[in-house]
Amino acid sequence: MFAKFIYLEWKSFTRSASFASNLALKILMGFLALYFIVLFLAIGIGAFYILREMKLDPLVTVNKFLLYYFVMDLIARLMLQAIPVMNIRPLLSLPFKRPTIVHFSLWKTVLSYFNLIHAFFFLPFCAVLIYEGYDVISVLLWLIGLYSIIYANNFLNILLNNKDNLLGIFITIALILAGCQYYKLFDITLYTYPFFEALFHTKWVFALPVLVMIGLYYWTYNFLKGDLYLDAGLTVKNDIAKTEQLTWLNQFGTLGTFLKNDIKLIKRNKRSKTTIGLSIMFLFYGLIFFNSNSHQPEVMRIFAGIFVSGGFLITFGQFVPSWDSAYYQLMMTQNIPYRGYLNSKWWLMIIGTVISTILASFYLYFGWQIYLTIVVGAIYNIGVNSLLVLLGGAFTKTPIDLSSGKGAFGDKKAFNVKTMLITIPQLILPVLLYWLGTYIMNANLGLAFVAIVGILGLALKNKVFVFIEKTYKKEKYATIAAYKQK
Repeated sequence: MFAKFIYLEWKSFTRSASFASNLALKILMGFLALYFIVLFLAIGIGAFYILREMKLDPLVTVNKFLLYYFVMDLIARLMLQAIPVMNIRPLLSLPFKRPTIVHFSLWKTVLSYFNLIHAFFFLPFCAVLIYEGYDVISVLLWLIGLYSIIYANNFLNILLNNKDNLLGIFITIALILAGCQYYKLFDITLYTYPFFEALFHTKWVFALPVLVMIGLYYWTYNFLKGDLYLDAGLTVKNDIAKTEQLTWLNQFGTLGTFLKNDIKLIKRNKRSKTTIGLSIMFLFYGLIFFNSNSHQPEVMRIFAGIFVSGGFLITFGQFVPSWDSAYYQLMMTQNIPYRGYLNSKWWLMIIGTVISTILASFYLYFGWQIYLTIVVGAIYNIGVNSLLVLLGGAFTKTPIDLSSGKGAFGDKKAFNVKTMLITIPQLILPVLLYWLGTYIMNANLGLAFVAIVGILGLALKNKVFVFIEKTYKKEKYATIAAYKQK
């Protein structure tokens, strides 16, 4: 029966209207996955010897920080990992047992990249431990216990998928605990470290995370099975509608009408609301590059400046016009000018970029040069990346179900690996310009190069918009066909 499900999944992929773009993205995702595999392998092999060179006990040190490792794993899953998604409704009218459908969906997640990637760290590290004379049985039981926690996170991600604001809560807790430990106010690892040590030194303790993993599997199974009804979990629940006039936008004519629709979309849907939360998270991305203890190369500062100021542009703009996929066919039957539609999306991204730049003014604490980098990144986002995002939208034919976060089998991820991959071409050019300026003279010339290109893009906006509009019209029917697929 599972073979039949795999066959149906393959047919769904190959017959998709966006098969070519999906295949290209999967190839790019494969290269990205290979990069992280090599990175995890290097860390897994080298961690033991690096820690020993630092006069630290490798196993003790790793056990001490495993709590943060698993918390970050859960945060990454909540942000990026999709929960089991299948074409459920047609299957319920076929002679497939509901338990079989649910078990297959769960086993798909077991083979997820988010689970397998950890093996490239823990397996080499355990091999080094055995090579260095650690007890083989203890190492293997320790590995089983840790991997049970990884799969517990996998099932926990499914259970927590429809809980609002949990991502922000987990990130806040992790930052508070890390900050308290860094400033020696409270060290949470003093309470978690003994458990991970016991996984290695006490033979039966590994059974505890195994039992937790099994319990979470059956809890998740019952949770998904309970929603597997056309008249219950898979129906679209209707909420009480609230009207908002936003009459102050009427003065902007057609542009104001489109802006009203976009503002209402962001305020009323869980998935679009996520873009606001992610934009706020992007504001703090620069702390990795701008603090005095950062070991990042200086050329990457402009990379951080673009991310800090362009959080909303990246998270919202990458899904234009997919945000309107539910009624895109209706829009195309109306006398709606493409120019006005695209212009409203552009202005919304510009407003978001300006607000992010103002909110990022706390980076003045690190100096005027740092904040100037963020401002230059905003100029580049406004002049170049905003146009690139709109152009990319013409070829990104991924429909968005704004109500999908309601059901157990929905996929409400507003930010995923595909989104990040599409941003790569938008980041290479400013980094090269900044590097060229610093190579010729200094960082100020690099910032000048990036700002000049951004200003040129803004000056050529109207001409570029003509090309973007023609591209959308050319891709119109292919986009409609892709949005019709469920």
